[in-house]
Amino acid sequence: MTATPAPAGLSLSLPFVPRRVVIGASAHADIAAMIRAARPELEVRGAPFTAITAADLAWADTYIGFRRPPAAHDMGAVQWVHSTGAGVDGWLGQGLDTGILLTRSPESFGPMIAEWAVARVFAVQQQLVSLMDAQREQRWAPRDIARVAGTRAVLVGTGDIGTHIAAAFAALGITVTGVSRTGQASHPAFRAVHTVDRLADLVADADWLVLSVPDTPASRGLVSRAVLERCRGAVLLNAGRGAVVDEAALPDALDNGWLRAAALDVFVTEPLPSTSPLWGHPRVLVSPHISGLTTVAGAAEGFLACAESLGRGVWPTWVVDRARGY
Repeated sequence: MTATPAPAGLSLSLPFVPRRVVIGASAHADIAAMIRAARPELEVRGAPFTAITAADLAWADTYIGFRRPPAAHDMGAVQWVHSTGAGVDGWLGQGLDTGILLTRSPESFGPMIAEWAVARVFAVQQQLVSLMDAQREQRWAPRDIARVAGTRAVLVGTGDIGTHIAAAFAALGITVTGVSRTGQASHPAFRAVHTVDRLADLVADADWLVLSVPDTPASRGLVSRAVLERCRGAVLLNAGRGAVVDEAALPDALDNGWLRAAALDVFVTEPLPSTSPLWGHPRVLVSPHISGLTTVAGAAEGFLACAESLGRGVWPTWVVDRARGY
């Protein structure tokens, strides 16, 4: 196995043994308990990330959390940040000092996000929102329901998350085509895989357009208005990042029939502003960035695995490549 290279510009040197750890998360107490049980020599404190103070960061050499605390103008004495999420745009987008080591969670969010995607596919195909509206109105509303089996999906992203979605879709009888930076995928659920330059051609035949890529310089704006115009009634499912899509073009895409519906878990601005037209659109399903949630065990175990590597003088597998954005 190829060793993980040292990040450019890093001030931290190996071996590195953390001593004081701050956790910025709603489940900070449970995460801290797991870390203390495994590494009782560590000093650990925590709070919801909105309550982390500059004094906390001045005390700590290590921070665990999904994004920078809002009260922090810089990261104080912190030398290592361990992100508890799959995407690290919450850190890179805020200009984290290149001298600070950034690692990401090794937890697999694929199984949960695949369930989110399957739930939305059936919600749309079975017309559940419309049926619920009819029920509230005590209105008998027969309609034709098409099967999911035999439909076609284009999945943008063929990593852990995309692979789990592909496997779940294939089990339902959906034909899955992948799109990735390399044009490769390792799972047989993908009938074919293409590079991103083929996306505009592929969406024309898609019933489902599913996004699971992080916010990176290469993915930002990938699903542009021009790509949406090439769709012919696809349903957009976005569990990656809001910036991957031209969000302002979505109402037109829905109203013009380029998209049949949209299930959105991520947005350019979160929480989604009350002024967004997506809230009230009858063919949009909004969820508040909950498709793949970090578990307590995943947050603690990911940190401990990275700490063990650093203590041995080895860069963890999950060091973030800042140029790629993951």
